[in-house]
Amino acid sequence: MPSPEQWTHPEPGEGPAAQAAQPSREQVIAGLRNTDAGGAEVTQLLTPEGERIASPQFDRYISDVDPEALRGLYRDMVLVRRADREANAMQRQGQLGIWVPLLGQEAAQVGSGRALKPQDMAFPSYREHGVAYTRGVDFKELLGIFRCTDHGGWDFQAHGFHPYTIVIGNQVLNAAGYAMGQKFEGKVGDDDGEATIVYFGDGATSQGDVHEGFVWAAVYDAPLVFFCQNNQWAISEPTERQSRLPLYQRARGYGFPGIRVDGNDVLACLAVTRWALEECRHGNGPVLIEAFTYRMDAHTTTDDPTRYRLSDELEVWKHKDPIERVRVHLARSGFADQAWFDQIQVEADAFAADLREFCFNMPEPPPERVFTGVYAEPSPVLDAQRDEYLSYLAGFVEAGER
Repeated sequence: MPSPEQWTHPEPGEGPAAQAAQPSREQVIAGLRNTDAGGAEVTQLLTPEGERIASPQFDRYISDVDPEALRGLYRDMVLVRRADREANAMQRQGQLGIWVPLLGQEAAQVGSGRALKPQDMAFPSYREHGVAYTRGVDFKELLGIFRCTDHGGWDFQAHGFHPYTIVIGNQVLNAAGYAMGQKFEGKVGDDDGEATIVYFGDGATSQGDVHEGFVWAAVYDAPLVFFCQNNQWAISEPTERQSRLPLYQRARGYGFPGIRVDGNDVLACLAVTRWALEECRHGNGPVLIEAFTYRMDAHTTTDDPTRYRLSDELEVWKHKDPIERVRVHLARSGFADQAWFDQIQVEADAFAADLREFCFNMPEPPPERVFTGVYAEPSPVLDAQRDEYLSYLAGFVEAGER
């Protein structure tokens, strides 16, 4: 529920927190109507109506975003959304075992992903398809994970994009360790320094791994950007059931800065993430970004969001669509016409068709592939396990031939 009202923190005399945490329908709608994508403290550069807002603090971080670059960001989001919708449909058709939609979170992912430099490293959870795209990972590589034929076959170091992490919050500890390594190896201190970014959802902030990552990164001044995509729902639990304060304010308790950005504003996400990465690569320690956005679809294709959230809420957030606000801005500014928008849609449809063709004809990997890429160096123990497993499988073939 995207209202800034903290229902888990009742006023004296209003009853226990468990009861106060159950807002009425009227409270929910009132909160929505009084909330402009995160409250007064949110950083926003492009309104839902497509109007550009000047920012003395952050404008310099997007001074290179000319009309061509803005069209590029729009194209990124359209292609990523189209691929996401196609993958969602393919799961419904039995071609994928599961899919984790990102619908509504394109700006948060594309904006932050485009802020990264080649030497940086990103640690995703399992929903960062848009970040993967910006890091040059072929979208086809993602399909194998959800078809259950692959664990992720891209070159993690070459792309600066770590494997997907299914265990909630575990990637934060991995990222903290990696960023500490960057600090210990002296790879921070100037504009050419390295930085790390780790993605997680609002629900993950209730996991101990996330808070341990906060502690280690703070103590060692690790160059780590904690990027929380607060999409309002940890599966079926609203953010208000998990925190008494806005999530970005938690950084204060660990001794590093936190900031809330409009997660549906690609320009704001780009600018704020560039600022945070600059802080990190110059050795100023970690930063927490709370991208205040909204999950327009289910948590995964096994979820039914109609059982726990109101349709009114979804309708309000449709008016804050991250792609539409860029489209309106481009059109009103004369930076793009209808023919160009139509061309991008054709390109997106072709992109989705190529994914579908690949997925429907994806070859089954040989069983020994599961043993490849486990370690950087050969492992006698792993080789023995592989040989034993292949011998075990061969026994079924021999039995069938007799």
